[in-house]
Amino acid sequence: MQRQAASMKRSLFNQEYLDEQFNELEELQDDANPNFVEEVVNLFFTDSARLIRNIELALANGPYDFGRLDDMMHQFKGSSSSIGAKRVKRECSQFQEYCNGRNIEGCKRAFQGVKQEYATLKTKLDAYFQMAREAS
Repeated sequence: MQRQAASMKRSLFNQEYLDEQFNELEELQDDANPNFVEEVVNLFFTDSARLIRNIELALANGPYDFGRLDDMMHQFKGSSSSIGAKRVKRECSQFQEYCNGRNIEGCKRAFQGVKQEYATLKTKLDAYFQMAREAS
């Protein structure tokens, strides 16, 4: 079971869902706080769900406040970076580029990519943490 969890984690890195920051978070985990990484990641998902809703509302109808959109996506990108969510972070950067160009259609397309990568990462990390719990 531990081998499967390790293999699943390796796969998340190989497919670039995660980067080195995730390993650094794991190094902070110890016997005193054995669920530290899972708790941090769950906080990320809770906070991100709120940001996604706010961005969806801001994209729903004009006039579009590109500064506010960029600020919200900057916050989302920072949160993604803090847990090592590499693909989500990349999609956030794409969104910000469209924002800087004041391209609302590009923002909307990029936001679909953000949401898709976010949902995929959540599914994969939920499965990983489930397996890691069973292995310990």
